[in-house]
Amino acid sequence: MLTLEDKQYYQEDLNDEQLLMLTHVQDLDRKINSSKFNLQQLQFGKQAFLDAITASIKKEEETKEEK
Repeated sequence: MLTLEDKQYYQEDLNDEQLLMLTHVQDLDRKINSSKFNLQQLQFGKQAFLDAITASIKKEEETKEEK
């Protein structure tokens, strides 16, 4: 079942060209979702490295202050 502009269509009622376009839309949806997932991983990884370097610098500064 395909819903476009609040109207429902059965896939078996679509012609070959329409089915191909529907396949492209479905594939693009998968790629968009995959890209969002990858972006989340990249953002989390970046933040983890920023947190790690901040902690390392603070630790080094505390060590220097103790001396």
